[in-house]
Amino acid sequence: MAVPKSRHCKSRRDRRRSHLKLEVSALVACARCGKMILTHRACPACGYYKGRMVVNVLEKVEKSEKKKREKEIQIKEKETKKQENLSLKELSKKA
Repeated sequence: MAVPKSRHCKSRRDRRRSHLKLEVSALVACARCGKMILTHRACPACGYYKGRMVVNVLEKVEKSEKKKREKEIQIKEKETKKQENLSLKELSKKA
């Protein structure tokens, strides 16, 4: 087995290890519910990916949790509709 004749310095060791660091995973906000998710993955909270439902999350949840999630989804949908309506009204007032 090969054994080095002399000891390597700390800087040489650290230069070699410079690529072994951990990286922060890229998180983005879900377009539908706003929760932070990994990129290019379906949202575990609402089950949407690229604007369409991929996973039906409500099937996999218990009854009590299911009601809470349904209410949250309805509230978010109402908020988005209000924002869309306001923006359309504002645009018509400006024109």
